[in-house]
Formats: sequence, C-alpha cells, structure tokens
Amino acid sequence: MPLGGWSAWLVFASSSFWSSIGTATGIAMGKSYPTVSEEYLKAVEKSRRKLRGFIAEKNCAPLILRLAWHSAGTYDVNTKTGGPFGTIRHPDELAHGANNGLDIAVRLLEPIKQQFPILSYADFYQLAGVVAVEVTGGPEIPFHPGREDKPEPPEEGRLPDATKGISYDNLFLGSDHLRDVFGHMGLSDQDIVALSGGHTLGRCHKERSGFEGPWTSNPLIFDNSYFTELLTGEKEGLLQLPSDKALLTDPVFRPLVDKYAADEDAFFADYAEAHLKLSELGFAEA
Repeated sequence: MPLGGWSAWLVFASSSFWSSIGTATGIAMGKSYPTVSEEYLKAVEKSRRKLRGFIAEKNCAPLILRLAWHSAGTYDVNTKTGGPFGTIRHPDELAHGANNGLDIAVRLLEPIKQQFPILSYADFYQLAGVVAVEVTGGPEIPFHPGREDKPEPPEEGRLPDATKGISYDNLFLGSDHLRDVFGHMGLSDQDIVALSGGHTLGRCHKERSGFEGPWTSNPLIFDNSYFTELLTGEKEGLLQLPSDKALLTDPVFRPLVDKYAADEDAFFADYAEAHLKLSELGFAEA
C-alpha cells in the first residue's frame, strides 16, 4: 500500500513550480513530461483548492490516499501495464478484493471531478492523493500533470496482501511478499518502508479487509507515529498487520524503521520521493 534516491526533487518541492517547469521543458530527472495547456494547468490548481477544502471537511484523507495508491500500485514494470491511469473508477477494478470500499472514494470525488471535465481521471486521482497527504500535515509532494486515462483495468492480484507476514516456517515470508509485489512495480526496499509509513493515516475496517482498527492514536494526522508505534509493540486498540510486523524482522527494512521513528524529517523526505515515484509509475518515461 507506499516508496529512494530522488532528493533533488525535494529542492523544489513546490508542486506549482514543478507543474510549470515540467510542462515548459518536458524533461526532468529521467522523465519526459507531456506538455499540457495553460487551461489544463489552471484546472489543476483550481481542483487542488477544491480538494483541500473537501478532504479537510470530510476527514476522508486516508480513503482518498488509498484510492491514489491502489490506482498506481497495479503497475507492472515488466509488462508496462496497469498503473495510475484512471482505470480504478471502472466497476471491474473496483470489484478487486484489495479495493473493497474504494467505490466510496470514487463517489465522493466525482462531484468535484465533474467541475473539471478537462482533467483526466488519472491526473485527478493522483492529485487528490497528494492533497490528502498535504492537508493532514505531511510532506509536500511534487505533481506533474499529463497522465492519460486508459480504458482497460489491469488483472487482479497485483496489490499487497496484508495477511502475508511472519510464519514459524519462514521468518521472512512477509518481506518476500512485499518485495515481490513492490518489485513488480519497480520500487525499492526504501520505497517499501517509506510507503508503509503512510499507514499513519487511516484504519482498517473488518468488512473490507478482515482487520479492524487504526495503526496510530491519531489516524487523521500524517507523521512518523506509524514507526514509533511499530517499535513499541502491540497495544490495545491499535493495529499491527502481519505485513507491518515483517518490517521489524528483515535486516534491510528494520534499520529504516528505526531511522524513521527517530527522525520524522528523514521519513518525510523519503516518503515524498517514494510517493512521487509511485504516482508516476509508467508515466512520462524518458
């Protein structure tokens, strides 16, 4: 369900700055961004303002972030299929088991999307994910427009399975599963741990995932408490999934958990890089 080594992006973290630069030059840091019109850019900024107010009012940031993640996380680096191209709004993809409840997010966002018909659903959903992190106190994430909507949803089974965790037979089963799923997206070990920290927002619902409860004591604030809670151990009322616990047993993942628990700035920097990478999987490849 989140993402290393793009620190240069963070020097100019202003999304409006990067929107204009990306469309003016078309090329940045290994990406070749498409040129969009001034009218399109104005619609991006207007919809961003609408989304800020709406997400804050409805307290729906966790759900909106999950929609953006699950839309992008279907990308397969080998076949170049899936990814953040708007297909998650289609009933066939919403029916995937991992997407239980995301029909609510699609319905919530649709009235705002209708105000900006010029925008692709692909751009709109990823912009909404960026805003969801921002309005809950998280890092500012660059946003580059120009994704086109694709007509066909990807096959089911490309998203993480929260039940894949530690077993007595294979201590690193959870790590293997995470690397398999995120590796198909082309994401790194650092990306995996940083994105996992996005679970600082939200909670699980038994009717959707089979699990119940939040990961942190304040699931509407984006901070590094996912990692501090993970290191503290299980607490009544808070959730730790098998896939969360797997981060503690892996020799590469664990030092990153320790780092992010001790240094929120480091977490924010790596999360912003990872989220950007996830949101642009298969988009604007140079």
